[in-house]
Amino acid sequence: MSQRFPTTGPAASPGPAQPRYQAPPTTPGMRPYASGGGFARGFTPPQQVGSNPSPGSANLHPRAGQPGFQSGLRGSSLSSGGGGKRSAESRNSLNNPHGKGEYTSSKKKKKLADKILPQKVRDLVPESQAYMDLLAFERKLDATIMRKRLDIQEALKRPMKQKRKLRIFISNTFYPSKETADGGDNTDGAVASWELRVEGRLLEDNKNDPNKIKRKFSSFFKSLVIELDKELYGPDNHLVEWHRTHTTQETDGFQVKRPGDRNVRCTILLLLDYQPLQFKLDPRLARLLGVHTQTRPVIISALWQYIKTHKLQDAHEREFINCDKYLEQIFGCPRMKFAEIPQRLNPLLHPPDPIVINHFIESGAENKQTACYDIDVEVDDTLKNQMNNFLNSTASQQEIQGLDSKIHETVETINQLKTNREFFLSFAKDPQTFIHRWTVSQTRDLKTMTDVVGNPEEERRAEFYYQPWTQEAVSRYFFTKVNQKRAELEQALGIRNS
Repeated sequence: MSQRFPTTGPAASPGPAQPRYQAPPTTPGMRPYASGGGFARGFTPPQQVGSNPSPGSANLHPRAGQPGFQSGLRGSSLSSGGGGKRSAESRNSLNNPHGKGEYTSSKKKKKLADKILPQKVRDLVPESQAYMDLLAFERKLDATIMRKRLDIQEALKRPMKQKRKLRIFISNTFYPSKETADGGDNTDGAVASWELRVEGRLLEDNKNDPNKIKRKFSSFFKSLVIELDKELYGPDNHLVEWHRTHTTQETDGFQVKRPGDRNVRCTILLLLDYQPLQFKLDPRLARLLGVHTQTRPVIISALWQYIKTHKLQDAHEREFINCDKYLEQIFGCPRMKFAEIPQRLNPLLHPPDPIVINHFIESGAENKQTACYDIDVEVDDTLKNQMNNFLNSTASQQEIQGLDSKIHETVETINQLKTNREFFLSFAKDPQTFIHRWTVSQTRDLKTMTDVVGNPEEERRAEFYYQPWTQEAVSRYFFTKVNQKRAELEQALGIRNS
């Protein structure tokens, strides 16, 4: 009783034409009612005879008239018998009247559950099972593609190399002395000279691909040294060196030209440019591990494999290794920690050995002489570029996103049609019960939207005011009004109530 008529607080002035509850104002972010007159969605009030209600002051307690059914009704699925519920869109509009807010952000986050057809639709249309089968297959395909993408990302983190044959061509040409300067490239025709060329290319190179950039010969090496006969050219002129720097321009070959008419023995030293860096192991450690030249991670992995095979890890203190007689001779300690292995390996790792080619330059030979040598080099795997292109490709992703958006829109339309169908089927089966439940549902929604206290559906009937508490309620109402008027009068006259 006290909840319906509070004993304190101002109240509206009584009057026969004053409605108890006013329609809520329409805010910019709030979706208006279907009928536009301040009533619940889909409900059209009857016109009162002799009355001309103004917009925004509509009576909220008329008798229910004929409902104006519209194709855009939402959230009134009454086939289950519980009355209609407000849709998620109207609830979010009420909670956030100045913008779309959370509804917009949640709508953007498409989920797999939004693509699943309701069970009622599947029962009604058996052909929709084919769509559900495709959806299940899509989930398996997405999981497989995602797993493969992760595998590719992990593979790209590791160096992907493959062995290729690099053929080195070493040729020399002899230029005899002439009395005149008609010797072509000979700068001094009176002195015999020879020219040495070191060139190379990869075998089995793809010649059918014109867009492929061929790798320069010098890019395979870190340094190249040509050592000539020291007795013939002296200690200051018998070495020809090339070393890679940050500003080095790559070339397809090297050329050395020297004067002389005698046979020359030369030694060519080629130091490969390993990426990642490789090291030559100490001979004792190399024999123990069976590894000659490898990268640091491979060497540490081989050492760990040796420790596990011979069970050298301490049983109680797992971070320690008990060296056997071979490791003790190599590392010089009977026991060491795992963390000490990289530091103790540094003195045992040396730069890799260069490739040594001994070549003989025969003077007096009229024709060009050429020798060929094949060496193994490591080049980037051709699959690496394809993997990068696959990971960086966004064309297929954009197409899939567009198709997913169409699927979500289609499923949303199907759900809307299902709701409309249930709405009209419920009305067709039992119109009287449907209208009653619908009215109760819309009344409950209106109470929630306008924060109304009480039950307007019961209060609009005369029997509601013949209950025993009405006499006391009227007395409390007039008592409150008298106190309010007295307070206003005292405030106007400046009299302070003691």
